[in-house]
Amino acid sequence: MNRIGRLFLTAALGCAISLAAEPAQSVLGQVMDKDLKSIEGELVPLVEAMPADKFGFAPTQGEFKKARTFRQQATHIATVLYEVSASVLGEASPAPAGDNENGAASIQSKEQVVQYLKDAFAYGHKAMNSITDKNATELVKSAFGSRQVPRISMATIATWHSFDHYGQMVIYARMNGIVPPASR
Repeated sequence: MNRIGRLFLTAALGCAISLAAEPAQSVLGQVMDKDLKSIEGELVPLVEAMPADKFGFAPTQGEFKKARTFRQQATHIATVLYEVSASVLGEASPAPAGDNENGAASIQSKEQVVQYLKDAFAYGHKAMNSITDKNATELVKSAFGSRQVPRISMATIATWHSFDHYGQMVIYARMNGIVPPASR
């Protein structure tokens, strides 16, 4: 075999070994990540569409006493994303929970909120992509207390919880004359 043939064979074997050593992404992890991308694709544009001077808005009529402001809704979603993702990964959350799981009090400006939310989604994608068919039902420490729960249980919170608050934020936006980007 000539030099070029040996070089090609070495490169091909190196690629094959590399691919064999790297496990294929789980279908379950892909599904969880796709769901997270779905809410990210609706939520981040909504937060970006709300004017900065409306981030302190919370409804006052009806049963809205102590309701989170628009900003707090966004930082709460991000904080919970950090918490459940950390649980899925078996790590400590890299973000402080703050009061009522609204994140650090220093996150105030629109730019800070948007960045905090984007960073939380990035961390969430890392967590979703770590889920495999084998580890999905393994017990992990809950993000909310000391119970042990199946990893997949924590992972589902990232999506349903975010959609729950997204619905509230859509109402806040519409009350301020903003048509949510997903509805345009």
